[in-house]
Amino acid sequence: MTVSPPILESAAPPFDARTLRDAFGCFATGVTVVTGRDADGNRIGLTANSFTSVSLDPPLLLFCPANSASALPTLRHTGRFAINVLDLDGQHIADRFTKKGIDRFAEAEWLDWDGLPVLAEAKAAFACELHADHDGGDHRILVGRVIRLGLAPTRESLLYLHGRYRRVHVAG
Repeated sequence: MTVSPPILESAAPPFDARTLRDAFGCFATGVTVVTGRDADGNRIGLTANSFTSVSLDPPLLLFCPANSASALPTLRHTGRFAINVLDLDGQHIADRFTKKGIDRFAEAEWLDWDGLPVLAEAKAAFACELHADHDGGDHRILVGRVIRLGLAPTRESLLYLHGRYRRVHVAG
């Protein structure tokens, strides 16, 4: 058995932003694209890896968009959004939704779930109504109540770890 070295050093606040980001990045996450529509019917969206399930009964999930996210005011105002969990082929979609000044919805097929844009090739998708909205420092914590879901169980999930996209390797 190989023994891993211990944590090299500890720190107390205030934390160096790069070190804090690197430490947070040690936790593997899935990658999602959150979508919705503004009051004029225009599609909006953002990439988010801060996503987690909250409750089975009632069915709740959360994600944490940055306060600076251009889609945030619309998501809070309309109270409706879709979470699209990306599969291995979704890296280019995740990248598109981080860019400004382009049609983020181009180059992918989108379904319409009662007005919410849902990625046809998602690993899983959740249509949600806003259940709660909390302060989260430089982010918001948006809790959604799932009102519809779709699942493609044979697709593999796209992961994000140490600042890079990854794929699952099942040890066995």
